[in-house]
Amino acid sequence: MIITKTPFRMSFFGGGTDMEDFFKIYGGAVISSTFDKYCYVTVRHLPHFFDWSTHLTYSKMEYVNSYDEIQHPAIRNAMQMLDMHDIRLTYDADLPARSGLGTSSSFAVGMLNAFYALKGKYADKKKLADQAIYLERVLCQEAGGWQDQIAASFGGFNRINFNKDGTYDVLPVIIAPERKKQLDDNLLMFFTGFTRFSSDVQKANAAGHVDKTKQKLEMLALVDDAEEVLVNNERDLDDFGRLLDHTWKLKRQTGSAVTTSGIDELYARGIKAGALGGKLLGAGGGGFLVFYVQPEKKTAVMDAMRDLLFVPFHFEDGGSRVLYYAAEDYLPKDGGI
Repeated sequence: MIITKTPFRMSFFGGGTDMEDFFKIYGGAVISSTFDKYCYVTVRHLPHFFDWSTHLTYSKMEYVNSYDEIQHPAIRNAMQMLDMHDIRLTYDADLPARSGLGTSSSFAVGMLNAFYALKGKYADKKKLADQAIYLERVLCQEAGGWQDQIAASFGGFNRINFNKDGTYDVLPVIIAPERKKQLDDNLLMFFTGFTRFSSDVQKANAAGHVDKTKQKLEMLALVDDAEEVLVNNERDLDDFGRLLDHTWKLKRQTGSAVTTSGIDELYARGIKAGALGGKLLGAGGGGFLVFYVQPEKKTAVMDAMRDLLFVPFHFEDGGSRVLYYAAEDYLPKDGGI
């Protein structure tokens, strides 16, 4: 039996510049961090006592005997890609799916990590990220960028550069410990109650046929500004919050599906209560709002957002990992998967 633990991520700056059609022309970069909310994937070989060869449990339950019967596209394609047979897979998570935290990519990374471990093989962080990108973007043909898979695999507070040649670099942002703690303390996250598929939002935004290059280039430039605020102890850390407000206003211009009137009202309420800035996490349309709030304004912001679920969190550095590994004796069953 294998159990993997994979963190979710929050993206602060540069979202959208990790799209292949953008960064292969202009380059791209994001600043993001994983935090201490996780998805867990448990995988073991299924004993040969049942009428089905594979049992899958996520938001649904599937009992199948062939790849073609599997409804979940990521599981189906991952099992075929890695030649997995006779398995029981269970997914569990600390936060809801389709909420702007890269949950589907965290699942993809954690599942691949578990599959490799079940085969008795080690997959390093880059291999997991690369294969999760291939799984979601090529095999499943889901619209989106590359940052989520990389963040979930590597973990930590990073700047990820996307190069025109199709490669990427993961560069830890070196923040003084007390400054990082201050940033951690000044960020408040709330669940809007709305969920959506990130790939659907990406497709809806792309359907507008409006050139968003100018906004994305400005969002890309903000990555350098934000990194300078984080690493330079002489800079006012509150500028991070002000830059979040700037990047959110730019993000809103990149597609009609990014925000809604309800989300705009919630965001305005947080700013009026004293938040210096914030943003909706992920592609847009719902999920989680994060605000940068000075300590003396926290009570007012918490009160203003009292009808939303507050989700406390802290940054984490581990990335996807195998929590439990127990080797099994396994003999393939004739037929089935």
